Amino acid sequence: MTRSETSYSPAGTPAGLAELRTLLDTALDLVAKAAVDRPGPVRAGGPAGARAAADAVLSGPLLPEEGCDPADALTALAGPFADWSVDVTHPAALARMQCPPTAAAVAAEVVAATLNQSLHAWESGPFGLALDRWVIAEFGALVGYDPATCGGTLTAGGSVSNLMALIAARDTTLGLRTVRFAAKEGLPALGVQPVVVCPEGIHFSIQRGARIIGIGEDALRTVPTDADGRMRGDALERVLAGLPENEVPVAVIACAGSTDLGVVDPLDEIAEVTERHGVWLHADAAYGGGALFSPRLRGLLKGIERADSVTLDLHKFGWVPASAAIMLVRAADTLASFGLDPTTCLSADDDTLAGYIGSQNTSLQTTRRVDALKIAVTLRTLGARRLAELVDTCHDLARHAAARLAEHPRVEVPVDPPMTALLFRYLPAGPQDPDAFNGALRRRVMEQGRALIARTHLNGGRVYLKLIMLNPDTTPAQVDAVIADLLALAEELDTRAAGER
Repeated sequence: MTRSETSYSPAGTPAGLAELRTLLDTALDLVAKAAVDRPGPVRAGGPAGARAAADAVLSGPLLPEEGCDPADALTALAGPFADWSVDVTHPAALARMQCPPTAAAVAAEVVAATLNQSLHAWESGPFGLALDRWVIAEFGALVGYDPATCGGTLTAGGSVSNLMALIAARDTTLGLRTVRFAAKEGLPALGVQPVVVCPEGIHFSIQRGARIIGIGEDALRTVPTDADGRMRGDALERVLAGLPENEVPVAVIACAGSTDLGVVDPLDEIAEVTERHGVWLHADAAYGGGALFSPRLRGLLKGIERADSVTLDLHKFGWVPASAAIMLVRAADTLASFGLDPTTCLSADDDTLAGYIGSQNTSLQTTRRVDALKIAVTLRTLGARRLAELVDTCHDLARHAAARLAEHPRVEVPVDPPMTALLFRYLPAGPQDPDAFNGALRRRVMEQGRALIARTHLNGGRVYLKLIMLNPDTTPAQVDAVIADLLALAEELDTRAAGER
């Protein structure tokens, strides 16, 4: 046999499983070698180094005329992939909300990929469907919904969850106000202008979602916030009461843990207003939802059970690989926008009555992998007590880092972190522009491979640097070392710039 005749090995067959075991050993060896060879959270060299590494490997055709040994293909591509991957387990990997997943979660991911089940139809994944519905009901209960009547779906991320919530809110609210179905007739036929109400500084996915679903970014109505960045209930009342007659508020978006300052809007107060006006309330807890696992922090999300929909993201808090986000709704029937006509081959009435039910009526996706498996395995493995400890440990690390940074006379820390992300900026001596300085500091430290840090803009566009603690194995001493190294580099750059003036 030629190589091309033998290279196709279905993973679920006995021969394929044997090959998979061998290839997994190869793959894990590549990951382990990369971890040893990489002294920091990422290789030094910055974008130019990453491009050079990619150019050296990705020079041939993606689809060659003849295939090769799978171990050779894996080594050729997964090797440099691992070399130039971010090490999310490194104590200086503090830039993004990428948690280091548990080994149990990754093992579950391998099982899900090997069996390749889908959730769109019963015959594509019967146990996966039951598992998916159970996970949704359990998270509904965690939020405070009635698991018997709530609904939802797992999604590819918080942005997709927010998009789906906007669609459900649009169609549910406009249906009640106009007794017509926007998803079928289209927005122009309804004769009103739907608007979305949100606090200043809401996550960009809301703006993008409004654009995608036909409402438009210009139809966002912002609500002033208080000194802590929280949406004010009295201001929300005035915005809703002051809308022109032709503008229909289809949703109020509340922040339940912003990715910068950890802001949580007063959910109970906001719910009072939205219930009085008959407006859908969505709580974006993609990041802040981790507080639900912690008795210490759960009070921050008081009132979240009153939201009509909630976004959660388990590949931030949850320690599972992406993707593992959830969009929950308090009433399952509000997912009608995603339903199919029962005459389609995926949703026949007689099949449904016999129990052959898929999830095609609850998601934007048709084929959908069983992400619920890695979530369920991880949470069963950790248990509530340990999971709470992990969340609290990350919170403690963030507060420790903020305190250490605040000790430096040239560092500004705007707030004590309520969750696990903290902002700061270095204020250079002399007339240097602090925004340009902090941007350059971030790029320099990442180019050298010493640390990975994020940036954001607050208070009229000022540049702040951001550290995100999602690795509970990191110790306070390691945090101190990262901060000391970062500040030493900042002082070096500051002194050099002062000498050049």
